[in-house]
Amino acid sequence: MRFIITGRNIDVTEGLKTAVEEKLGKLDRFFAPETEVNVTLSVEKERQKIEVTIPVKGNIIRSEQVSSDMYVSIDLVEEIIERQLKKYKNKIVDKQQNAAAFAQEFVDKEYEDEDEVKIIRTKRFGIKPMDPEEACVQMELLGHNFYVFFNAETGEVNVVYKRKGNTYGLIEPELD
Repeated sequence: MRFIITGRNIDVTEGLKTAVEEKLGKLDRFFAPETEVNVTLSVEKERQKIEVTIPVKGNIIRSEQVSSDMYVSIDLVEEIIERQLKKYKNKIVDKQQNAAAFAQEFVDKEYEDEDEVKIIRTKRFGIKPMDPEEACVQMELLGHNFYVFFNAETGEVNVVYKRKGNTYGLIEPELD
């Protein structure tokens, strides 16, 4: 695995770099040797945050963890990613296509499907064209933290969502 470690509002010391590589290095048994692991360490006030993104053919394995100690955050993020890999192994490893992105031992080993993804309810709703700002207002009126809408400006289905600090995000589709 190749690590790309960056820092925001923090100097990435040799100690931090070593801790990240040692802890996340435990995940190398799951991935092919050329797999890139993007790690971003950041500090905001008392929050020590680590974001890990591992792109593998057609999927993104991602986790972020926050604590008051960066080393604790590093430990937590490794545990979460390992749990995700074991839980969703059968869904992310398509034997014919994506298997090359993962270590053969991981592909061959069977893990318990702890929680099968089950859709238990389907909702249908009328959708009218609107701009993203109007969608944010609708989202607030409904008391939701996201809102799906038809963007009148782009002619696409988009999602607005509430972010920390009373700000909003917009998700626009991009077909691969």
